Amino acid sequence: MGSILQIAFKIFLLHLLLYAHNGNGGATTNPIAEENANVLKLPNMHRNNNHMMHHLDPSSLVFFTPNDLKLGKKLPIYFPMKDPPPLLSKNEANSIPFSYTHLPHLLRLFSFSPDSPQAKSMENTLKQCEIDPIKGETKVCATSLESTIDFVHKTFGLETQFRVLQTNHIEKSGVNLDNYTILSEPEEIRVPNMVACHTLPYPYRVFYCHSQKSENKLFMVSLGGDNGGRVEAVSVCHMDTSQWSKDHASFRVLETKPGASPVCHFFRADVLVYVPLPSLTST
Repeated sequence: MGSILQIAFKIFLLHLLLYAHNGNGGATTNPIAEENANVLKLPNMHRNNNHMMHHLDPSSLVFFTPNDLKLGKKLPIYFPMKDPPPLLSKNEANSIPFSYTHLPHLLRLFSFSPDSPQAKSMENTLKQCEIDPIKGETKVCATSLESTIDFVHKTFGLETQFRVLQTNHIEKSGVNLDNYTILSEPEEIRVPNMVACHTLPYPYRVFYCHSQKSENKLFMVSLGGDNGGRVEAVSVCHMDTSQWSKDHASFRVLETKPGASPVCHFFRADVLVYVPLPSLTST
């Protein structure tokens, strides 16, 4: 167990360094400065407004509208090029406390100073995991892959088969933020429900998994970057944002407000998107 924690600790330190230096001309970002813990950690997108772009965290450049989903459209998108933290088994993860009240013990366990960036990352993740879901949303912070599947079974039903979708970098770009062109007509994946599991900053892999009852539209989008990147990206359009916080980053990027229009975003490569398979009786 000790060797696993040592490996997790070292990789966590490396990831914080990668987050701090985003590979775009040395610009720095805060990987855990999320504006709205109630409404998921999402990749963010941006409109063609150069003045506005200079005042946005590049990691929030992933939001767009359904009208942008068309062949030939060019969009600035932030796809971080980094590996996720290590996965623990369910038994290993369950042996480590995971709550904000245990933060002092956890900082001692991982040898982090209370005023260190790593401590702040862990604090923010633990606090986010303990915030109540918004109306119509179910969520869990899963500390193992097995726990994500437990949540999927709870959401879809034990008898429902499912598959996992992920954004795939076919050819990696040399930069995190690039202009991407939609290379073909986006393919809508029609499903009655979905569970998205986002990786949160932590010494080992922690997934913020959630499902919403409101209408969502899921798409696979082929993208080509100006710097040579090729991406088969999973994206979702949230058709009802009326329950979202008015401070959500997407509303600043898209210059809109809760409930005024759908909000779409691309999923990062470390996000697991679970979707149910059609049942035999429905075909």
